[in-house]
Amino acid sequence: MIAMAQVSSPRHAARRGFTLIELLVVMAILGLLLGIALPNYQASVARARDTVLKENLRVLRASIQAYRADTGHYPAALGVLVERRYLTAMPVDPITASARTWIEIPAEADDADGLTQAVPGIADVRSGAKGSTAAGQPYDSL
Repeated sequence: MIAMAQVSSPRHAARRGFTLIELLVVMAILGLLLGIALPNYQASVARARDTVLKENLRVLRASIQAYRADTGHYPAALGVLVERRYLTAMPVDPITASARTWIEIPAEADDADGLTQAVPGIADVRSGAKGSTAAGQPYDSL
């Protein structure tokens, strides 16, 4: 018995690749899926930054209060919290991507006359970022 060699016909040789129409359809579907997914991804990244900012502010404020409870006065600077090990490192503001943009709010106390006077130390901290959260709240009011 003689084995017949399979010879591909010209008709089958043309079907080995993708046609231009098939490639265009696939690219259109991928573009459509990307167009749907990308805005959702960007919104979730913005919400995540807002959440991290709120948590970092909460940690800083809790550290300031713990320092005050332990020493009886507010810290002179935020760096004192790291030096005294109330924080392992200064948290980064995720909006500005820097640990140096925190706005330090000085402590205030009422005197006997009911006037507010500045007291040495930092009682609160705010973000130095410009703009507002995804919910429309300004960063400096968090």
